[in-house]
Amino acid sequence: MAALDRLAALGGEWVATYELRGDPSFDADSPSTATVSPILAGLFVQIDYTWSESGEPQEGLLLVGHDPATGAVTVVWLDTWHNGRRMMVCSGRALPGGGVDVFGTYQGGPDAPDWGWRTELQPGDDSWTMTMFNVSPDGVEAKAVSAAYRRRAEAATAT
Repeated sequence: MAALDRLAALGGEWVATYELRGDPSFDADSPSTATVSPILAGLFVQIDYTWSESGEPQEGLLLVGHDPATGAVTVVWLDTWHNGRRMMVCSGRALPGGGVDVFGTYQGGPDAPDWGWRTELQPGDDSWTMTMFNVSPDGVEAKAVSAAYRRRAEAATAT
């Protein structure tokens, strides 16, 4: 089984509660939708997702790839709230259950060290989770985002 097979098998429409954490000024839960799509003949998996912060709609996109020759996993992450106009390229590894664990960095500010961002995608039998961690320059992780996706009811009954 190829490293992305479990994620690719999740193709379709999903719903979850998007749990945003990290600072009391923006800690919130909001409805989230996601579309998982194998693309380019299954070489990559694209995950488009929505959520909101303070009532403002937000969007994100994860493009997941795997190099079987090296075992490396790469994720390109775009998000209207966390990243704005910047893309974060994350690298890491495939997990034994078919998920991925990747890490990227972002600028901490002028004259400040970079911070890290770790993302785990874990497929289940008919569900999947997305968990993101903010990582301080000292290496301390704090959960920033979590969402446990389940099939969208109308999509599941239409098949």
